[in-house]
Amino acid sequence: MASVENWELASYIVTVIGLPLAIGVFLYEQRKERENEDEEAYQLLSDAYTDFLKLVLDNPDLQLRTHTHVANLNADQRERMLVLYEILIALFERAYLLAYEDDMTDRKLRRWLSWEDYMREWCGREDFRNALPHLLQGEDADFSRYISRLAEEEKANP
Repeated sequence: MASVENWELASYIVTVIGLPLAIGVFLYEQRKERENEDEEAYQLLSDAYTDFLKLVLDNPDLQLRTHTHVANLNADQRERMLVLYEILIALFERAYLLAYEDDMTDRKLRRWLSWEDYMREWCGREDFRNALPHLLQGEDADFSRYISRLAEEEKANP
């Protein structure tokens, strides 16, 4: 009889202590895994932005790192600039879809604000803002509203 009682007591201990502990460990591991996935996505996006900046460096005649409107571009230069802006918009949209949430944790918000800084920097360029209506055709509606709002703010804040 004592053996059955011991097994019954052990099962109660497992149920009362072990099961909640196992659930807690499982939830903790899931959260850590999600954070690692978020960090990996952020790093991949950052790498993609670095690759974009390399394209900018490969096209110095477009003067894309200046903050002024570049006049007198020939047709080839305007085409290359538009293609680079299309690449940039695709990257910004991907960042928005993967990283932006209405209610973010502090960590996610810090990551997102770095992307918003990049967007604001580019929206500060008159030629980029002027190209936005064309660039945003077919893009995610929420993203389009978001970056259009940033462009309006940057236009009002020279």
